Amino acid sequence: MTKGQAAAGVALPPLPDDLRRQEAHTPVVEGEPVIAILARERQALDRANARQGRTVQFYDDRTSRYGTRR
Repeated sequence: MTKGQAAAGVALPPLPDDLRRQEAHTPVVEGEPVIAILARERQALDRANARQGRTVQFYDDRTSRYGTRR
């Protein structure tokens, strides 16, 4: 337990591993149509945005539960 947790009297749960993951760029294969590469890159962006949304929801759930929202 950290000093801040002890002072707050609350031990927050760990952040889910999924929310720490970084999304890699789509590999570029020579000769592949650009539209296919772009489509895969957009799918990767969608996954990253969804992960960010889950991170925000996780944080909001915790702050509302423990009353630490400002």
